[in-house]
Amino acid sequence: MPTNGLHQVLKIQFGLVNDANRYLTAESFGFKVNASASSLKRKQIWVLEPDPGQGTAVLFRSSHLGRYLSAEEDGRVACEVDRPGRDCRFLVLPQPDGRWVLQSEPHGRFFGGTEDQLSCFATAISPAELWTVHLAIHPQAHLLSVSRRRYVHLCLQDDEMAADGDMPWGVDALLTLIFQSRRYCLKSYDSRYLRSDGHLVWEPEARACYTLEFKAGKLAFKDCDGRYLAPVGPAGTLKAGRNTRPGKDELFDLEQSHPQVVLVAANHRYVSVRQGINVSANQDEELDHETFLMQIDQETKKCTFYSSTGGYWTLVTHGGIQATATQVSAQAMFEMEWHGRRVALKASNGRYVCMKKNGQLAAVSDFVGADESFILKLINRPILVLRGRDGFVCHRRGSNQLDTNRSTYDVFHLSFRDGAYQIRGRGAGFWYIGSHGSVCSDGDLAEDFLFEFRERGRVAIRALSGKYLRGGASGLLRADADLPLGEALWEY
Repeated sequence: MPTNGLHQVLKIQFGLVNDANRYLTAESFGFKVNASASSLKRKQIWVLEPDPGQGTAVLFRSSHLGRYLSAEEDGRVACEVDRPGRDCRFLVLPQPDGRWVLQSEPHGRFFGGTEDQLSCFATAISPAELWTVHLAIHPQAHLLSVSRRRYVHLCLQDDEMAADGDMPWGVDALLTLIFQSRRYCLKSYDSRYLRSDGHLVWEPEARACYTLEFKAGKLAFKDCDGRYLAPVGPAGTLKAGRNTRPGKDELFDLEQSHPQVVLVAANHRYVSVRQGINVSANQDEELDHETFLMQIDQETKKCTFYSSTGGYWTLVTHGGIQATATQVSAQAMFEMEWHGRRVALKASNGRYVCMKKNGQLAAVSDFVGADESFILKLINRPILVLRGRDGFVCHRRGSNQLDTNRSTYDVFHLSFRDGAYQIRGRGAGFWYIGSHGSVCSDGDLAEDFLFEFRERGRVAIRALSGKYLRGGASGLLRADADLPLGEALWEY
């Protein structure tokens, strides 16, 4: 299986919401904890760690403090120790409605409360001791079966999801986790939900909702009957099996879903590796050989292109481009320049990649013209979730505008035309730029937006006015940023 960061297991981060819909918060001042926040921000994010003693207990570490939740014998709770001790050990008791109960392992008492009156002293479970798990990671990812070492993808011909893919290649390997009534649903790229009997349905019904459980850093999905999703049979069909306890067959890794793209050259043909190691613009349709996984280096902002044949694009003798590199090196990295609806690629020799007369790509140009310009199309985000610095993008209640600071997210639909994207939201309304730069979501006609992939996992979205979309103090999505920086970058 390829290395070089292609397969990156996501660190599971989450918030805990009490019965009053308030998030467990770790404060910097005095290392106190409370349940007062109404949204999921930095102070409300927690990481689950296994007990170093290899027992069934777990540790809760504050993501922003790096310190551990602890409960003393008298019920006092805090988040102040940087090395976990006996009082930091908790048992997670999943409840039938999908919520968690946290029990101090050494003292046997239950953790709960409201506002700043939290304690771990209850001897019985009441609503105040029930916590909803709200994932803080971006919800679009790949799902890897731990036992089979195969990726889950949508099989349209069999109308099912199956764990049988060696690589998470193509749009059918994209899954979106949908937070629904304190549980999670698995949504395919065509907007259907996985039901526990293996069927795909159009609505998030009760049997398509799962309680999340964590075991040794892995995920398990428990259905409403207490059974767990697992790959079943030779085809690896994903459905609830017989087990009421998660074993290796029921465990999954969530992996980051890197952008997969196709490129179209000036001859209107797709860039491909179908005919060998040379990267050439010579195909009329987009299939696996025309799809490339694109990664952006966090430091240099340069990108790599990985092919379905198992090689990175790399610069070779006389400026040629071949998909033969097994490791990332300077020759395999390209600088992207955005020119409106087109992109130009500059290789490590300082020259631009161009299409030669025979369709082969070579880095031999000093200037950007038609032959050096490519359409770059993102293919594995037909449905889109955007997260900025302050939270997710979501429809504002009772308005046609969009919030950028929400704990919950809306799923938007993406279409593509001649180097630009059209974004459609609730009720099939299109995004457009309204008065004073505000982004509205109830348009009858599609308006074009340009996507510029500026950083790893982040995109800048440019309106036709030339301004970039950003969040801000108002919490509204607006097109008024001059540069693709900071608040104008979106995790997608």
